Amino acid sequence: MIKSEVRRKMKDNLNSLTEETYRCYSERIHSQLFLTNCWKHAKTIATTISFGKEVDTTDIIKKAWKENKQVAVPKCIPGSHTMEFRLINSFGQIEPGYHNISEPVQDETRAISRSEIDLMVVPGVCFDRRGYRVGYGGGYYDRYLRNFNHHVVALAFSIQVVETVPFEEHDVPVPYIITEEKIIKCSIT
Repeated sequence: MIKSEVRRKMKDNLNSLTEETYRCYSERIHSQLFLTNCWKHAKTIATTISFGKEVDTTDIIKKAWKENKQVAVPKCIPGSHTMEFRLINSFGQIEPGYHNISEPVQDETRAISRSEIDLMVVPGVCFDRRGYRVGYGGGYYDRYLRNFNHHVVALAFSIQVVETVPFEEHDVPVPYIITEEKIIKCSIT
């Protein structure tokens, strides 16, 4: 199966989640994330602003601010298929960006380097237990993660974790996937 087909089928599965189930599962995932040492020790967290039926990140961002952590969100640079992370202090500093995904307002935020990020929360549509993921098709995170040396986790509903996903040589697997049921330590074996 090709990535675009996997992506389409999983989006259909996610859209079938009721609002109540979506909220409940997101809260369980948040609770598990907040108990991890990588969350507890992180001073700067990088995450997307969730959209659609992705695991909600709004409450994660609010919790980070409450705990005096810095929050950085990605800004895509489509011409080069790269992204940079920019610090936000409020949801008023975001606007619709690449593919209508919420991104930081450039004039109101500051870019940070990879080395300033302690914990990277990686989005995805579908994952396997080896940590490979099907994202949204731009390869932005794979490019960014190649030179990233700090903690990385993915958040996903258990229905998003499947036996295997198609991957290519340049894809970078995530080491951990946090679901509403458990934390999966990924293995490429």
